[in-house]
Amino acid sequence: MKKFTCIVCPISCSLAVQAEGGGDITVTGSKCDRGKAYAKDEYLAPKRVITTTVKIDGADIALLPVIGTAPVPKELLRTCLRHLYGIKVTAPVRMGDVIERDILGSGVDIVAARSAVIKKG
Repeated sequence: MKKFTCIVCPISCSLAVQAEGGGDITVTGSKCDRGKAYAKDEYLAPKRVITTTVKIDGADIALLPVIGTAPVPKELLRTCLRHLYGIKVTAPVRMGDVIERDILGSGVDIVAARSAVIKKG
């Protein structure tokens, strides 16, 4: 049995997931179907949304916040972050610009979470 706290809504149900013989999965503790789906996904194939920063040259900011367009498999998260820490972009950048397409073959694009203009002076 594996236990989770649901993050789908503010209720934060305490969930328990039990894998049965034959591949069936039972979820208890959820007050809604969304919580059950969350628990099954978290048990079978956990995913996380990437939110971090990348270096940027010539901008009014030192680091550019970026975010993934969808969650990536949890086991790829650290590798994706290490990859992004090595990236440097050049201003100007508009919010929503793709910074890294299909990061590590995950099918997820990394986009700018804000705009950055060219530094004056």
